[in-house]
Amino acid sequence: MATENLQKIKERFQAADFDLLPALINEYRTDERAGVRKLFEQAEKKISERQAEIDRMIMMSRYEREYAHYGLVCGIDEVGRGPLAGPVVAGAVILPENCHILYLNDSKKLSEKRREELYEIIISQAVAYGIGYCSPERIDEINILNATYEAMREAIAILPVKPHVLLNDAVTIPAVDILQVPIIKGDTKSSSIAAASIIAKVTRDRLMVEYDKIFPGYGFAAHKGYGALSHIEAIKKLGPVPIHRRSFMQNQ
Repeated sequence: MATENLQKIKERFQAADFDLLPALINEYRTDERAGVRKLFEQAEKKISERQAEIDRMIMMSRYEREYAHYGLVCGIDEVGRGPLAGPVVAGAVILPENCHILYLNDSKKLSEKRREELYEIIISQAVAYGIGYCSPERIDEINILNATYEAMREAIAILPVKPHVLLNDAVTIPAVDILQVPIIKGDTKSSSIAAASIIAKVTRDRLMVEYDKIFPGYGFAAHKGYGALSHIEAIKKLGPVPIHRRSFMQNQ
């Protein structure tokens, strides 16, 4: 064992799936070379971090487990309440029972790369998902809170199956005949709300990138319509475009 090429050992550790790492660690446990010990320690750290994430996701599914006896549990969340431009977008996600997609969290706490990866996993594994929109014109007409509720109702309505329980991020949605459970900071406490947050965020971000092509000069791809200084300066210089929320710009 001591004469085995260090590079080959390194390649074995790098190629190993998480499930195979414990056996690999055990295989090289008695190798005292510093390079092997480093690989050993790195692998143990990966296992520890992975287990911590599994434990976190088990906790993130506690509301889903608590309400599972009612039937299908759906997480609801929205993104885009605060921007000066673009729609508010809501997501509705029903995850399979005992589904533990790792790294689900409040979409704002995740990198863009992680959100994009999780988006693909969520839509491939979800029992059902829906996305609702409310336009800038509608936001100006009925105000952002009512527009948010409208987008949430649309997301629920287009689900191919009707959920029996809604887990909402802090709100109770009017005019919905489904049991609702509002959870403060729900996107950090519920896996299905976190999943809804992610699909809504990725959907809206992609839309704002497309708007950047239609309305160049405002930086929509970068700030996604929020009130960045560069965005405010562009509005002053170029004037508003159709996707700007006029009711949000009175003090700008």
